[in-house]
Amino acid sequence: MARAPAAIRWSAVASALVLLLLVKPSTSIYCDEDDCYDLLGVSQSANSSEIKKAYYKLSLKHHPDKNPDPESKKLFVKIANAYEILKDEATRGQYDYAIAHPEEVFFNTARYYHAYYGHKTDTRAVLVGLLLVLSAFQYLNQWTRYNQALDMVRKSPAYKNRLRALELERSGGMISKKKNQKHMDKNMEEDLSKELDLQIKGAEKPSIWQLLGVRFILLPYTIGKLLLWQVCWLWRYQVKRSPYSWEDASYLTRRSLGIHLDSWRSLDESTQEDLIQKRLWEKSNLESYLAEMRKESKRRR
Repeated sequence: MARAPAAIRWSAVASALVLLLLVKPSTSIYCDEDDCYDLLGVSQSANSSEIKKAYYKLSLKHHPDKNPDPESKKLFVKIANAYEILKDEATRGQYDYAIAHPEEVFFNTARYYHAYYGHKTDTRAVLVGLLLVLSAFQYLNQWTRYNQALDMVRKSPAYKNRLRALELERSGGMISKKKNQKHMDKNMEEDLSKELDLQIKGAEKPSIWQLLGVRFILLPYTIGKLLLWQVCWLWRYQVKRSPYSWEDASYLTRRSLGIHLDSWRSLDESTQEDLIQKRLWEKSNLESYLAEMRKESKRRR
């Protein structure tokens, strides 16, 4: 039993050694195996002006236009890379940190790749672009759902009966039986279908006011409107103690029962009135109502 923990420890040590051999030092990701300061011939304490002068001096000597030697060209690429790293205070600070803390391999590597390959685009532009893309997909998806719902409704017998009744009404009860009547019916169907008000639940006609981008733009207005409504609510019902209006009582009833607005609108007015009269926004009334509903459900079983 004692051999198992020892084997685990030795395997962990071996894995760590292999990892250290495979992973390059964190400083090598900047100037390969060279030292960026040595490539420019300056010390680590050199200021930006000294680094700039050293780079221009070496570039005149090793630039491909000045020196056709292939080795000189390779050296110029290294010098240019070292200057790009040391001329910027942020990347130079990261390189100095990597020199001072070579043991933090993964941290230094992550900082390097984040600095050089991270997103350079303004965050605001990214946010606007993302909202536009999402809004476009949302709008297309809404239109697709709406058109699919229309196709289903138009294939239903109820819709065809309504369309037939409207056709009879417009033709005065007389329908021609000519050979080209089938083609005429299609044209008439397109014209008459535009007059039928199709209310399709769950697939409303798309509106730009429901898009994410528009809602985001109108967010300050929405928040201000919500705060104003809250203040008016407190003033009317908490301070003045006024009785609830029909709309506000309906809202409280729906919120207490957890009913969606569309489900509430589908109820007849007598049922709505009965629920409002029960004052279900008060906890005791709601508990009594739910208890009655449970008893009624058990009785029906």
